[in-house]
Amino acid sequence: MKEIQGGITAPKGFLASGIYAGIKRNKKLDLAMIASERDAVAAGLFTVNRVKAAPVILTQRQMKRGNARAIVVNSGNANACTGRQGMIDAKEMVELTASALSIDKKGVCVASTGVIGEPLPMARIRPSIEIGVKGLSAEGGRDAAAAIMTTDTFPKEIAVRGRIGGRMVTVGGIAKGSGMIYPKMATMLAFISSDAAIDRDNLTRMLKKAVDRSFNKITVDGDTSTNDMVLCLANGMAENKSLTGKTLGQFEKMLEHVCAALARMIAKDGEGATKLVEIRVRGAKNVRDAEKVAFAVANSNLVKTALFACDPNWGRLMAAIGYAGAYVREEDISITFDHINLVKNGIGLGKDVEKRVVEVMRNREYAITIDLNAGSAGTNVLTTDLSYDYVKINVAYRS
Repeated sequence: MKEIQGGITAPKGFLASGIYAGIKRNKKLDLAMIASERDAVAAGLFTVNRVKAAPVILTQRQMKRGNARAIVVNSGNANACTGRQGMIDAKEMVELTASALSIDKKGVCVASTGVIGEPLPMARIRPSIEIGVKGLSAEGGRDAAAAIMTTDTFPKEIAVRGRIGGRMVTVGGIAKGSGMIYPKMATMLAFISSDAAIDRDNLTRMLKKAVDRSFNKITVDGDTSTNDMVLCLANGMAENKSLTGKTLGQFEKMLEHVCAALARMIAKDGEGATKLVEIRVRGAKNVRDAEKVAFAVANSNLVKTALFACDPNWGRLMAAIGYAGAYVREEDISITFDHINLVKNGIGLGKDVEKRVVEVMRNREYAITIDLNAGSAGTNVLTTDLSYDYVKINVAYRS
């Protein structure tokens, strides 16, 4: 397996485009199209927020079929909390895309991201869908990645290729996400393509596992969006034998690599973030406890502001560990920044050690390891600091 260029269109038979449809006021790309040259096995995961955007509800219905051919995505408007009209508009986006591609509308998925509570400007979207379809190409992945962005500062795409069962198989993907990033999943959209031949049950199982290990292990601000979804389409154009046994494992590694890379890009691009910090919990009684501690620390505003200030205020970490709801004993806890042990047996190791930790915290990326010494379970979570710019970005989001 090796990383290659091309993103979502790197696998055989996938085309994409990204255009400006007049949704965003800043005139940046805001409408993306992704299409397979033939029907693809499809799997999807969606936000657990009980307030779901119309395109999420509609695409969940579409996915029951188990196959898909195309995805239409707009940014700049979430089409969430828009009542009956929101569903009418989402359905029209699907129908217009299907008509322009001359395919069954049941094979089209729709996604939206942006401001909540505003109706879609369908008068501008209608003619743009046909333009987007006409612009589909094998080189359009980068534009599609840019067209799904909101507060993101860079497009997020990756592709990997490897030999499976005597055939070259490719997995590619694009994603967006910068704020409202918290499982399960985040204000994120991720679209993954592959030319592998694989049955739907295995694809669904592997996608869930990959998402749990990647997109569900990042947090920027503790909020869960109304529009999150991850879709994966596999069209079989690599002409491999349907994956089984060892070959399934090989494909699973490729899928997890793509999801993990996209998740890391999202965390790194967190709104206003200056630090990307991996919270590693070790020695927990069970995985559930490990996750409770990791996310309590990763989501603590007091911890996150300390990360921004490069302040080794380990008391804030201890407080978050203590209220996480996991089994912990204060006198057993150890905290390490990269390779510098700051807390041992629940007690800080002094100002001289703190000075060394400050140097670690000045790095753009580093790890904090929390050993609970209560068992053998562990987990890793990616988080960011909380800066002045996070407030500025969100104050100005609608103005």
